Formats: sequence, C-alpha cells, structure tokens
Amino acid sequence: MTTPSGIEGRAIVYCDGAFGTTNGKTAHGLVRRSKRYSVLSVVDSRHAGKDAGEVLDGRPSGIPVEADIQSAIDAARDRGEEPTHLIVGIAPDGGRLDPAARSDLRIAVEQGLHVVSGLHDYLSDDPDLAQLAGRHGATLYDVRKPKPTSELNFFTGKIGEVESLKVALLGTDSAVGKRTTAWLLTDELEARGITAEMVGTGQTAWMQGARHGIILDSIVSDFMAGEIEHAVWSAWAERRPEVIVIEGQGSLMNPAYPGGFEILAAGRPDIVVLQHAPTREDYDGFPGHAMHSLDRQIEAIELISGRPVVAVTLNHEGLEGDAIDAACAAITSSTGLPAFDVLRDGAGGLAEIVASSRKRN
Repeated sequence: MTTPSGIEGRAIVYCDGAFGTTNGKTAHGLVRRSKRYSVLSVVDSRHAGKDAGEVLDGRPSGIPVEADIQSAIDAARDRGEEPTHLIVGIAPDGGRLDPAARSDLRIAVEQGLHVVSGLHDYLSDDPDLAQLAGRHGATLYDVRKPKPTSELNFFTGKIGEVESLKVALLGTDSAVGKRTTAWLLTDELEARGITAEMVGTGQTAWMQGARHGIILDSIVSDFMAGEIEHAVWSAWAERRPEVIVIEGQGSLMNPAYPGGFEILAAGRPDIVVLQHAPTREDYDGFPGHAMHSLDRQIEAIELISGRPVVAVTLNHEGLEGDAIDAACAAITSSTGLPAFDVLRDGAGGLAEIVASSRKRN
C-alpha cells in the first residue's frame, strides 16, 4: 500500500491511559487532523475496540483504538496498511516518559517502526533504545530537541514588515483547545476564499503538518522572541496570506506554563481570540491553583498587547447540549464579547469577526 501524496508515513499513535484526557492532547490533534502522517490507529487499552473520533468528539473518525502496540501493528497489516511510524501521543506534565511507556516503545522499534516523540525525555539520548533502533533500521525523532543556538534567530523588528492580519489564538489555561481552534479558524477562512496560514508553536502542530512554526518550550529564552518573529515573518514572506493565525501556548497566568507573553510581544498580533473552559476551577493539573477569572485574563492580555480580545471560544468539557449555549451566553453577558463553540458548531461566526477585523486594519 502506498502512502498518500504529501504524507510522510503511516502512523500508529501511542496514548495508553491518556486518550480522552488533557494528557492525550497530541493524540487528539492527530485524530482530528494531520497532513504529515496518515493515522492508522490509536493505542489505549481503556478504549480498545472503539472508534477514536467517537471517544474524543462523539463523531466517528474511522480510526480504531487498539489495546496495545503489537495489536495495532497486526491489525494494520491485516488491513494491508503497513505502519511506518509510531508517534508518542501522550503529553504528560513536564514532558517525561514513564518506564512502562518506554518499554512499550521497544516493541515498535523492534518491528522497524520509526518513533516520533514530542516529549522532553529525548529517546535518541537513550543508549539502549538508540542501539536497538540502529539494529532494526528505525529512526528516533525527537521533535522537541532544541536546535543549536547558532541556528536560532534573535528579535530584529522585521515583524513590522508583515502585512497580514495577525490573530493570536491564546487560552486561559494549558490543554484547553487553542491549537484545534486555530486550525478550524484557518480552514474556515480558506473555505471563504481568504488566504490564511497557521503558525504552530508546539510539537503537535508540527506533527499535524503546519508549514511554519516553532517548538516554543524547547527554545532558550533569549531567542524565544526572535524565533516567534521569524516564524510569523517567514509565513508572510513565503506565502503572503491575508491572515496569519498564531497558536498560543499555556496561558499568561498558568503557574507552570505561563505562555503567551512572548507571542504578544514578538508576534505583535492585531487581534486576540481567547479559548476558555468555563467549568475549570483550577489550572489544569494543579489543584489548589485557582484559575484567574476570564475578565481578569482578558484585561491582562489587552493591557500587555494594546490589542483587543475580539471573541471567546469555548472548550465544552463538562458541558452538553443547552449547557453549552448557556455558557456562551453567560460569557457574552459578562464580557460583552461574542462566544463560540467552534468544535461543535464550526468556525463560521469566528471567521466573520476575523474577516471584519481584516477590513478595518
């Protein structure tokens, strides 16, 4: 079986024990979309036998969930789909790989599968795993492994040359759906005839096939601003899109992942869209660290950037049906901003706001 044009390989996504949780966000992104890999299956013993899309979004994706890596390999071969890659789809706090998962990855390497990981524990630095990969013709690719500083860009001010409308898709927390909303907005703008480019800032966006981007949390701090600037400027210089959507990271006030400031300072967005999970009381993974209010987070973003938050997009975890509509209405009542659940309803309303902002700028 051949690999579709533009696809780099046929992948099994490893997410045992984490699919459907905030620690499974890399796997979630790959199930929802990937232009870099053809996703054959997801591994999570808790959901074996189910459809990954049904588990994740209540909509079938045609991607099965398998109990373990060997079962996933065997099932793919039985379908005539020889797997070429295993992608580590878990994203635990701190980006660390536990020993049980490392043992599971050996099975894939022994079968000659290339392993792609976005964790901070670099597989290629593990001498035993690297030796095993060498014996079986497999490559260990660590997406988060930083480039040497000689290859990094320092901020120059060339962001001022960018003529595209720049939209920062920030969040009130980590693992809140920023990347998914950024892709949906980009796709909707393109469908409306507005050229748009998404600049990724994390490992999952790269795995999904983003043409331009960086892995923000693996960059030496002196070069973060320059790398953001260069990624946005490159998207403009190479493609001249009407709109550039910049994926956010963490949140301004998250105690462990205080992302967003560099994006505001160096990416210099014209407008901001803010992704929010209204049912969360504490920051993700940190009980006792209460979420700052939505109003306070909007105030902080606008104070730092001098640019408006033009809409709030909803992460509907813990909500269903009419409760989602009520949450959107409550956000609008509290903030005066339009609120959308783009995962459920699509990005049409959000795209209209962005298109209107483009005309004004």
